[in-house]
Amino acid sequence: MKLREIARLCGAGHYLSSALSDAEPAGVTLDSRSIRPGELFVAVSGANADGHRFVTEVFEKGAAAALVVHHRLPFAHDLGAFGDRLLFVENTACALQQLAARVLASWNRPVIGVTGSAGKTTIKDLTAEVMGAAGSVLKSLGNLNTSYGLPLTVTRMMTNGARPEDFDFAVLEMGMSSFGEIARLVDIAPPQVGVVGNVGSAHLEFFGSLDAIARAKAELIDGIKAGGAAVLNADDARVMAMGSRRSDLTLLRFGIEADAEVSARQIFSEEDLSGTRFTLVIPGGEAEVRLPLVGRHNVANALAASAVGFYFGLSAEKIARALGTATAPRMRGEVLRFANGVTLVDDSYNSNPPALGEAVRAIALAANFKRRIVVAGEMLELGHQSAELHRASGGEIARAGIELVLGVRGLARELIDGAREAGAEAIFCETPEEAARLLIERARSGDVILVKGSRGVRTETIVERLRTEFGMREPG
Repeated sequence: MKLREIARLCGAGHYLSSALSDAEPAGVTLDSRSIRPGELFVAVSGANADGHRFVTEVFEKGAAAALVVHHRLPFAHDLGAFGDRLLFVENTACALQQLAARVLASWNRPVIGVTGSAGKTTIKDLTAEVMGAAGSVLKSLGNLNTSYGLPLTVTRMMTNGARPEDFDFAVLEMGMSSFGEIARLVDIAPPQVGVVGNVGSAHLEFFGSLDAIARAKAELIDGIKAGGAAVLNADDARVMAMGSRRSDLTLLRFGIEADAEVSARQIFSEEDLSGTRFTLVIPGGEAEVRLPLVGRHNVANALAASAVGFYFGLSAEKIARALGTATAPRMRGEVLRFANGVTLVDDSYNSNPPALGEAVRAIALAANFKRRIVVAGEMLELGHQSAELHRASGGEIARAGIELVLGVRGLARELIDGAREAGAEAIFCETPEEAARLLIERARSGDVILVKGSRGVRTETIVERLRTEFGMREPG
């Protein structure tokens, strides 16, 4: 899409040379640090930095143009040769959202919105994998699930040579940390299908209760297009209650324990943590699935994706084949095998009590290891219940049969106390570096280590330190 058309859809006035107005940007970004030549830079005013301060810098790095607010660019007259590369709007974030909304409205093909307290990125990736059997899929990269991230995903439909008509489906992750955020996202990208994975304690600090979190997640159901479908977790009572909000939607349930249209039976984890096998059951058919992801929680994630595939007419066999090609997202259950015989499950992107419990159960059930170690980082955004939830999680880890528990930073000390009370060997570490040093000293061949934490606690640095120290095992 040409810059002049982008300017029109954004509602922007512009100072673009005639040659530049006919150019198509290579991409769209908010990050001045990673700008690539030919991209459109959107100068967003954030809490910590104002992108307008970096407009000259991005032009020097080769940016094609910049979307700016004029009164936030007081030195525009000093841009020299770059002065003809500006698109002016009243609010850059709103302009970006308007651009995405108008592109999707014109495209008018199915949007699949995905939310949940834990596992939504995996559900999104598995859904995109399944829907790839039905057509070309645009999906959110990583966890671009905010009022900035979702529009950036949509811009990939119209930059770097892509056209909206190249895509048959869009699978978009929709996250939130306050009321109204998902409502805004579904306003930008009204889904034909909305998937709610679960309601858990993530963001409990901001909402105060699980019921309040459920109300915020239900904004996705409210925003589904009339006549569309709600895909709901039958094993989560708060999620199932969302089905009563609309009478004009197809309701598809997925679940392992409760009755559901899409379910799994005969679930078996591979002893070496290479994946999980189960029988997928959908109305009118079933198929054997070899999912290359670990744990029953990922079976539930796969069932959510399968329900979407079923809604769009895919057979159980096609869904099973697609699930078999999936890969674990980086830092979300990725299994690493080191040269010294140690296996590590990298789940260091984020953590909350239910997600921690599911990850612990996955390695506890893996029979092909001599010793199981859990490294649990402090869990953030849990509010006034944080200490209690950490202590309860520690007890749960110990009762699962974990031989060694390391807690990292802050309130993870409560988790360690809970694990000790339940009989496990447990050690508190002030920093991830301390935890890494202890693991280097104590890990031995035949161990499996789960690293479960969050970027805020930097538990990913433990993984990188062990990767460097131990080296990766050669495949085969």
